[in-house]
Amino acid sequence: MRHSYFVGFLLLLSPAVDFARQTPDVRSPAFTTVPELRAGFDLLYRQRFAEAREAFANWEVHNPEQPFGQVAIAAGYLFEELSDQGVLTSDFFLNEKKFLHGIEGSPDPERMSHFRDAVARACELARERQKTNPKDAEALLVLTLAAGMESDAESILLKKHLTGLKSMKRANGYAKELLAQYPDETDAYIATGIANYIIGSQSGGTRFALWFGGIHGDKKLGMEQVARTVENGRYLQPFAKIILALAARREKQNALAQRLFRELSEQYPDNQQFASEYSKAMSVPSGD
Repeated sequence: MRHSYFVGFLLLLSPAVDFARQTPDVRSPAFTTVPELRAGFDLLYRQRFAEAREAFANWEVHNPEQPFGQVAIAAGYLFEELSDQGVLTSDFFLNEKKFLHGIEGSPDPERMSHFRDAVARACELARERQKTNPKDAEALLVLTLAAGMESDAESILLKKHLTGLKSMKRANGYAKELLAQYPDETDAYIATGIANYIIGSQSGGTRFALWFGGIHGDKKLGMEQVARTVENGRYLQPFAKIILALAARREKQNALAQRLFRELSEQYPDNQQFASEYSKAMSVPSGD
């Protein structure tokens, strides 16, 4: 199970089956584009992490009952640590040892403490909402994201792979409830896509062990699912482009990787990481 660390990315490891579509609450930031939150996520992708968290915190002041603000703050801390550790780069994705085992060294302890505090507060607020409605979609999404991010931290950064797997399974339970109500929640597909891709990338023995536990993966399907977030994602569309582009580099789908990194570098010209990855992608033949 130690190779399952990247399953920590699996915020929503659950198949989207044929459930009746319901109309989400228009006030929900999880299902309606909130300009302040969108601006905060854009700051994350520009690697202006402190400003992004400030934007999320300012929004939360005026929406104290909403757990999405705290889960966004937690995402800001985690995204910063992943960026500092070089996780979201081709150097990491194309290095099989790093890809399968996680980072070298340890994460920043202060940053991780802030991350854990934000996750705890997000979960507390989400469970308060569930006291009124156990199937509250906002709460379920936040609990799913929180458990998934905990799995990221435990597995990729702390290399506590079994603990990360337990968090992933918890996220899976929340995800099933969420997708039962909202199978078309577009940002969710990046998580199921990463699940399929990462599990499908494991060795045969690891895939068999995961399969025995009821966890299946398919790299092609995974990339197709991430592409759905690339096409219509609300807050996670740029993140989906990063993941799909890096997966494309691994699969030698160089034209796709080049296009996505070009789009990211044009959308966020002040993020030198995107420019660097675009340059690296352009250094290889574009024929797939």
